[in-house]
Amino acid sequence: MKKDIHPEVHPVIFIDTSCGKEFFATSTLTSEKTRDVAGTTYAVLPIEISSASHPFYTGKQTLLDTARRAEKFAERAAKRTAVSAARKGKKIKRAKIQATRRAKTDAKKTPEKPAEA
Repeated sequence: MKKDIHPEVHPVIFIDTSCGKEFFATSTLTSEKTRDVAGTTYAVLPIEISSASHPFYTGKQTLLDTARRAEKFAERAAKRTAVSAARKGKKIKRAKIQATRRAKTDAKKTPEKPAEA
């Protein structure tokens, strides 16, 4: 291992500010606040959330309303289906264009009879 390339590791106390739980660990983080515990000086680092206060670990996690999400998806899918059904397909459009072209060419081929007086 190379010397002088690794950060220094210090004893720290992480304090969860939401519930007051303390965790003793080592870290490269430091703080100006310190506390002596059993003859060892620990840096005090406040944290907002930890395993003691996180909803997933405490079992107080709220579930999302997945039923409404499914209903919204079904509504969007039905709307897409209705729009696509009302839309004319390429084959229908091409057939209509060809029919109008045929009608025009047929009109040119057959001369109109003059009206009798």
